[in-house]
Amino acid sequence: MDIQWYPGHMAKTRRQLSEDVSGVDAVIELCDARAPRSSRNPDLETLRGGKPRFLALGSADLADPSVTALWLKALPDCAAINSASPSAAKIVIPALRKLLAERIGKDIDKGQPGRALRVMVVGVPNVGKSTLINTLLRRRAAKAEDRPGVTRSRQWFPMDSGFLLMDTPGMLWPKFEDEETGLNLAFTGAIRDEIMDTETLAARLAERLKALYPGALEKRYGVGGGLEDLAKKRGFLLPGGVLDTGRMALTLLDEFRAGKLGRLSLERPL
Repeated sequence: MDIQWYPGHMAKTRRQLSEDVSGVDAVIELCDARAPRSSRNPDLETLRGGKPRFLALGSADLADPSVTALWLKALPDCAAINSASPSAAKIVIPALRKLLAERIGKDIDKGQPGRALRVMVVGVPNVGKSTLINTLLRRRAAKAEDRPGVTRSRQWFPMDSGFLLMDTPGMLWPKFEDEETGLNLAFTGAIRDEIMDTETLAARLAERLKALYPGALEKRYGVGGGLEDLAKKRGFLLPGGVLDTGRMALTLLDEFRAGKLGRLSLERPL
């Protein structure tokens, strides 16, 4: 499958993050709990320049909890969160205070208690960065939508708890090492559907789910075949009685991303 995006825009985002990271105290890296390995941009490890990092597995409410437990063991110093839930703040804020305890101590020694701590939130497109920031702020400040590419430039947001949060554009990297990474990012919506063949993508998702979670499609749709079988079961027809597999493809992708097929994970720790 040929998955392409806009490397020029991503290169600009990379340069911007590289410049901005020097002015922050810490970094929150948000990835997708359904595919933690695929949704972690390898360039971010270099870009953060040694700044303290808190790793959050977002969309944990959509992922298989037993698989997420394995990831929490495999990845040190991370936590699973639902970016849209108030419970995320109870995890993230204490984690940031622990991460920046030394910095906070130095500020107190300098007679600067309560200095705003600057934290950059980074991750691939559509992973929930703006949603997490709005949850931490307890108000809708950062623009958040269920599609990639909504945040186009950096934005600062002050928190009552003494943090200053920077929302950043989602960033992909120039070349995926394997097809599975690209597919996982496409399945979860990190890559815009418009730049690939949606029916092929949905067919590949159906194959993956049948392999990982036998019975998941049957439970939701009453049949576990390909797009034609699913479209027929749902009654998706075009004029002349032709099966509308395009509509079924969009339905399958949307319902997987919304968790309507159940709590499912796409990859496990190696």
